[in-house]
Amino acid sequence: MQEEPAAEAGFSFGVGHGKGERRGTLHRMDSPLSQKSLPNGPRPPRLAFVTVPLLISLFYNALSLLTLPFLGDSVNTLLADMGQATGQAIAPLDAEQITVVLWTSFVLLSGIILLLYFTRRGVLEGRAWGRVASMVIAVLSLLAFPLGTVLGVVMLIGAFDREVQAYTQR
Repeated sequence: MQEEPAAEAGFSFGVGHGKGERRGTLHRMDSPLSQKSLPNGPRPPRLAFVTVPLLISLFYNALSLLTLPFLGDSVNTLLADMGQATGQAIAPLDAEQITVVLWTSFVLLSGIILLLYFTRRGVLEGRAWGRVASMVIAVLSLLAFPLGTVLGVVMLIGAFDREVQAYTQR
């Protein structure tokens, strides 16, 4: 298959006549698949201190999202337990209110999962915003005792490493 590049647009035009080749196929030469978007040089060893906790948090929140549809009955039980612990009477929610609570939880968890995914991807690609977002996530994770605290400390150690800082200055 012969290719004739179109200089101004960055396209190539396939002119192959062989078996199985299509005529007139237009290919984008600067597509994400043809060029690497990764920074030059090897990844620092402590980059895993940032990316692995993000991946663990991603899977943990995805599992929480999968169990969400089965939590409808336990919302009122949780409210009753909270009322008993505080000594205040909390009225149980009706079916419509439980649906609103579950859909709101679904939207929030989906947003958190997307944030974790794109932050991890940004850090792996060496983006500065990915490192900053991972530090914010790490600080907020410190409040979720005990697993979140451990993950947050590990992420902060990795995010403040000099090699990781240099890697993510793109």
